[in-house]
Amino acid sequence: MRRAGSPALIGVLAAAGAAVLFGINGTVSKVALGSGLSSLDLVQLRSLGSAVLLMAFLLLTRPATLRARPRELGFLFIVGIIGIGLVQWFYFVAIFRLPVGIALLLEYLAPVLVVLWVRFVRRQAVRSRIWAALALAVTGLAIVARVWDGPTLDGLGLLAGLGAAVSLATYYLSSERGMGTRDPLSLAAWTFTAAALFWSVLRPPWTFQWSRLGQDATLPTPFDGVSAPLWVLVIWIVVLGTVVPYSFILVALSTLGSARTGLLGMAEPVMAGLVAWLVLGELLTGIQLFGAALILSGIVLAETARQRSSGKPTVPAPVVPGGGPAGP
Repeated sequence: MRRAGSPALIGVLAAAGAAVLFGINGTVSKVALGSGLSSLDLVQLRSLGSAVLLMAFLLLTRPATLRARPRELGFLFIVGIIGIGLVQWFYFVAIFRLPVGIALLLEYLAPVLVVLWVRFVRRQAVRSRIWAALALAVTGLAIVARVWDGPTLDGLGLLAGLGAAVSLATYYLSSERGMGTRDPLSLAAWTFTAAALFWSVLRPPWTFQWSRLGQDATLPTPFDGVSAPLWVLVIWIVVLGTVVPYSFILVALSTLGSARTGLLGMAEPVMAGLVAWLVLGELLTGIQLFGAALILSGIVLAETARQRSSGKPTVPAPVVPGGGPAGP
């Protein structure tokens, strides 16, 4: 009994560790964005740093997994640009303009969009609970935005959060194919590399003002009066905010499966909101917390709305490790 339970316990602890690190990373990223780095700066640095670490690790340990056929490279680059590059950029724009918890909830609407796409575009069967999921998500979003008071959320931030959700849903739908031909870690290494190259083409790394990373960033409560160089925050975002929690997600996937890992990942918006409240003072009202709970309930229903036939899910089972491989 103990031996059977140990892998599951390890998987739960790994998923919880990923949720904690991803949750903290939202606040660290917002501090970096408020200390002189733009959303483009941060997404470029995060993509490049994560790509280097993942590629180096696999080249040293499992180089054969990185082999890719020429026709596969096009797919990997498209998925990397949309699912990593654009998701991260939209998310960084959103957290700069919105509370971290709200921005992450918007991104987490991706599973709802996936199931709607599968139902109405692919015309595959889904469980009837998707309608309840959609109703809860939309109602919760309206409550969080307090639509009865008129525009209360930054419009560009709201659009960026929804853009992150659309990009992440596109990643889920397209990465179905990639997950069938290669392991998750090599897929992550290639897609992060694609995102890094994409942003490097738009803005070559040698044009980046690297000296800015030496500037001090003033840390918020409860670290009043303490400062740290921006490069320290960037290293945190790359290592503890991306590579390490994503590795935890892979451990959880291997022991718990995608469904349980995805559901445990729902703790991430809660953790991100809690950290942002404690450190940044981003406190939601009671009615907004109620709306957030409705959104989370809708996402959970969407995650479990796949219709099964012959023991196989006909709808992709999106796992949300921190908003996808990118993480928040």
